[in-house]
Amino acid sequence: MKIALGADHAGFPLKAALAQSLAQQGHTILDVGTDNPDEPKDYSDSAQAVARLVADGSAERGIVVCGSGVGANIAANKIPGIYACLCHDTYSAHQGVEHDNMNVLCLGSRIIGPALAGAIGTAAAVLRAAFPQKEGIGGEGGAASELQAQYERMLAAIDEGLLDHLDSGTPNVSHGFKVWRHPLAGAD
Repeated sequence: MKIALGADHAGFPLKAALAQSLAQQGHTILDVGTDNPDEPKDYSDSAQAVARLVADGSAERGIVVCGSGVGANIAANKIPGIYACLCHDTYSAHQGVEHDNMNVLCLGSRIIGPALAGAIGTAAAVLRAAFPQKEGIGGEGGAASELQAQYERMLAAIDEGLLDHLDSGTPNVSHGFKVWRHPLAGAD
């Protein structure tokens, strides 16, 4: 499997251990850095690089490591088509793929060690798991995919000038979403 792998300076030691372990298992690693633990690198750079490789199909899955995993998770999820999850246990890791179509695993190097993260742990669980391409739990991306599609339709409508203001929640039938204004926000 092709795996995009990245880390900030805090995640470098765990990323290095994962790269070695995953390569020994026969996976192809697309390493987006960092390559120097002594040079500060922002977690969002690595998360974005990994997420873009997964989103464009260059990698089948991604793994991003930062100090806690939280920042990498937030940053990776900003890329359309990415379902990044912070998982420090094997159950959540395989469940995230099988039920939620997770395609990027985020890890905190200050939270989890190389043994649990690597060959016997969360990364291994993610790489063994598959998302079912069927109806039912998760389905074709489940509720998260529908939320993303709704958001993308809204952005397209804004770009087309179809939504010049917020209304009181009247459904826009042609685009299949609601624009809602909080009651305390006041009138236009």
